[in-house]
Amino acid sequence: MGKPIWIKYAAQLVTMASSAKGPRKHEEMSDLGVIEDGSLWIEHGVVVRAGSTEQLEQHFANRAHEAEIVDAYGKLVTPGLVDPHTHVVYGGTREQEFEKRLKGINYMEIMNAGGGIHATSRMTREADEDELFEQSFARLDSFLRHGVTTVEGKSGYGLNLETELKQLRVMKKLNEAHPIDLIPTFMGAHAVPKEYKGREDDYVNHLIDTMIPRVAEEELARFNDVFCEKNVFTPEQSERILEAGKAFGLIPKVHADEIESYSGAELAARVGAISAEHLLKASDEGIAAMAESGVIACLLPATALYLREEAAHARKMIDAGVAVAISTDCNPGSSPTTSMPLVMNLACISMRMTPAEALCAATINAAFAIGAEEDAGSIEAGKKADVVMWNVPNYQMLQYAFGVNHVASVWKNGLQVV
Repeated sequence: MGKPIWIKYAAQLVTMASSAKGPRKHEEMSDLGVIEDGSLWIEHGVVVRAGSTEQLEQHFANRAHEAEIVDAYGKLVTPGLVDPHTHVVYGGTREQEFEKRLKGINYMEIMNAGGGIHATSRMTREADEDELFEQSFARLDSFLRHGVTTVEGKSGYGLNLETELKQLRVMKKLNEAHPIDLIPTFMGAHAVPKEYKGREDDYVNHLIDTMIPRVAEEELARFNDVFCEKNVFTPEQSERILEAGKAFGLIPKVHADEIESYSGAELAARVGAISAEHLLKASDEGIAAMAESGVIACLLPATALYLREEAAHARKMIDAGVAVAISTDCNPGSSPTTSMPLVMNLACISMRMTPAEALCAATINAAFAIGAEEDAGSIEAGKKADVVMWNVPNYQMLQYAFGVNHVASVWKNGLQVV
């Protein structure tokens, strides 16, 4: 891996290191492990030590000549950002729908008319693996330029066995070829395909009997997600799909209570989901159930903004003891963005999160939401050296300067990639 890397003199080094065990809740989300005049030693792709510059100068006095010195004077240094909810592999675009929504046609009306997920499903079915790989590689490049070093990716734009497997196989190739760690989720239950309209239970049976076993057999996914929503999958159908996935070792996730309150948060708690996503309309009972069972709330403020909906009630969830993560929800129809810095801004502006909470939600809590906490989400000895240097002096400035990409440099596994 070459010479050690010594990042020195950071105005602030945010480590996210804490005595807290598990995803951060309540006031733990504000404990960022900030070190003024921070310094970081990286070797063989992992973090060896983090502390003040004075501490590391003393500790590595006899080895300073070995290291490549990176001057971070006046800059903020943080862990690489983690995006725990994306649909990064898909074919085509849907800019026409954006204009329709501005004219007052809502998301479900567009979808029921053959647009939305169905439109992307058609374009993804038509694209071959090389086309999907090329398009998605470019999106991952954009994530990287915005400071993101770990991404979760969902299938769900195939809605048939062949295309769902194609999406997941492309994710596997991307994970091998791109610097970003791409963690795959099977989401065949993203919508009921048009060819199954009127016989939705037949599609649920197909998911359970054919698709989930095949995905598990090829070891193409770590998680199993379902869109529990009125006119998509009922709570009962969703529970069957998630329990079937658990039998094959797939960890449950739930697209829950996005468009109306539909007991999705309660379902996530009942099946032991690692996370529930969206949650714009989650009930108080659902929030309490998530807090009690330890389900992480993965909130998507850019999607709410893009759809002109009221954002999820992050403040209520944090106050209730729910661990909160945030994500771009990168997808072609309701959040075509790769900017986690923008999402952190929106978390503060539209969801009343503090700058500290937003950064926690985009790093360590996001890592817990996709089972990546052993490698990602914080700067601690033994973890992957996924590090971002920002052209701002403190984390408050990162959240304060709205809609600006402040990334100066990014290291992934100790290699500078931006």
